[in-house]
Amino acid sequence: MRRYDWRAALDRLRRLWRGSLQLRTVAITLVLSVIAVTIIGAYISSSVRNNLFDSRKDQIVTETSRAVTSAQRVFDSVGGSGEPQDLETSGEVAIKAITQLVSTGPLLAILRRPDQGGAAPFEDQANFDITLVSAELRKAVLSRSDTVSWQSITIDAPDGGGTDPAVITGALLNVQGQDYQMYLVYNLRDVQQTLDFVQQTLVLGGLALVLLIGVVAYLVVRLVVGPVRVAAEASEKLAAGQLEERLAERGEDELATLARSFNRMADSLQRQIRQLADLSRVQQRFVSDVSHELRTPLTTIRLAGEVLYDQRDDFPPATKRTTELLHAQTERFEVLLADLLEMSRYDAGAVELEVEPTNLVRLVDDSIDAVMPLAEEKDTEIRLVAPGGYFEAEVDARRIRRILQNLLGNAIDHGEGRPIVVYVDSDADAVAIAVRDYGVGLAPADMARVFDRFWRADPSRQRSTGGTGLGLAISQEDAIVHGGELDVWSEPGRGSCFRLTIPRHRGELIGKSPLDLPPDDGIELVAEGARA
Repeated sequence: MRRYDWRAALDRLRRLWRGSLQLRTVAITLVLSVIAVTIIGAYISSSVRNNLFDSRKDQIVTETSRAVTSAQRVFDSVGGSGEPQDLETSGEVAIKAITQLVSTGPLLAILRRPDQGGAAPFEDQANFDITLVSAELRKAVLSRSDTVSWQSITIDAPDGGGTDPAVITGALLNVQGQDYQMYLVYNLRDVQQTLDFVQQTLVLGGLALVLLIGVVAYLVVRLVVGPVRVAAEASEKLAAGQLEERLAERGEDELATLARSFNRMADSLQRQIRQLADLSRVQQRFVSDVSHELRTPLTTIRLAGEVLYDQRDDFPPATKRTTELLHAQTERFEVLLADLLEMSRYDAGAVELEVEPTNLVRLVDDSIDAVMPLAEEKDTEIRLVAPGGYFEAEVDARRIRRILQNLLGNAIDHGEGRPIVVYVDSDADAVAIAVRDYGVGLAPADMARVFDRFWRADPSRQRSTGGTGLGLAISQEDAIVHGGELDVWSEPGRGSCFRLTIPRHRGELIGKSPLDLPPDDGIELVAEGARA
């Protein structure tokens, strides 16, 4: 049996609640309406119940008072004969008179006082349960001879279907100098039925009212939220580059004002974006054209410089040094032009990947071999840590190799001769490569600009790789075009770590990187060994 995922259901409900203004508004309106209708209905029901009971109770007390007066008149007519047959006859006449005066034919009993001996010929009446007379009511009746006492009770329903509410009244009768207790029990089923009908009407009316309020709230919110939703969809399309998207302008109300304001904003954004796009295209064309135009004279200069460089040993020392500087700067200029052309391709969106399955551990090993002469010159050890996993990925090997050489070159330049650790790890979805050095590190303000074009953390530092200031910017673009990320961690005095994370298959999304930033394994050990 499949177990229901309550947590996932709650998450879906939470997202639905947060994502729908219409749902929240209608739900809150319904909840508040239910609370208000419940409070009002409870107040009305309580008032009706009290009024019905009080009215019926007053009627019962009045009827009981008239019945007591009539019964007392009957007993007074017996006079002083005191014969039992006369008392019995008088009792029957009194009971008949009582039943004619009251409206609902109540249960009736006339009882002798407990402190008086002897039995009355009319003492216990049929169908009257003497246990209905409580001690409190009996005490109240005996202590107040001139008033009618009453009490709320429940009695068995005549049809045997449960119980009915009732009122029992009591008063004293004086028969030939002796006090008798008279009790009447009134069934309030008719009052309860009236109250039940009123409460049922209140419940049905309340439900209908809440439903009506919910429908009205839904319609009103839809009238308001509908245009807002349309505006949100238009904003998303505008943000996605559909600059021609506009809202329909109808009427003169606030929503029409919103539509007009939105359309004016969209027109202004469209003009500015087009101006910036035109300017960007002009800049890209200028950089591309300049780069192409400079390649021809640069080629001539490079060829002439190589001739001079090959013959530098025949020149005087000053001329030899000049020839070496010319050769080095010509090579750097050529690299700069190549980087500028690459950036112009990225800006123009003209980059195409040549993807093939590649073992990244082997690619990293080759990149380390390529920079090993420079590392040996700096007396820097490079270590490779690859614990194993899914190391093959669909990548453009040339671009990944360029990223690694940029990261390794920077690590050698800023590593202060301490060891450099290259980590490679992977999972079923992604592959991560991290280059960790233990050099000077970067300040937090510098980390925010580390991928900016032509930016350097310390321009005064002597570099061994002759960088152009575009290496990390190009590396970030290479990572993005693979659908990956290039992240950085750095602390002053503790070094830096650049982490490249790319999906194993082209077009897939990456989740959590297989490597932490910086990787935990061996960092402290390496750092301590480097500083020892």
